[in-house]
Amino acid sequence: MSLSKTVAQNLFAVRTARKLSQSAVADAAGVSVSYISMLERAQRSPPLQTLEAVAKALRVSPVDLCQDSRARTRSRPR
Repeated sequence: MSLSKTVAQNLFAVRTARKLSQSAVADAAGVSVSYISMLERAQRSPPLQTLEAVAKALRVSPVDLCQDSRARTRSRPR
């Protein structure tokens, strides 16, 4: 999976799990709602500074938005 798709899936998953609107995340990150929407649809790839701002708005590490959850699951010992 591409990094932009991974970020998109993780951004959406964290945002919805925390019951935050796109507007709330956008306001906290200092970007537009349409930009958050484009990120969640993998139509845009954020620069590192923006990725950091979005992660801070979601209260997660930027690395958490970039990690493929399938890879973490596969690498765990059974």
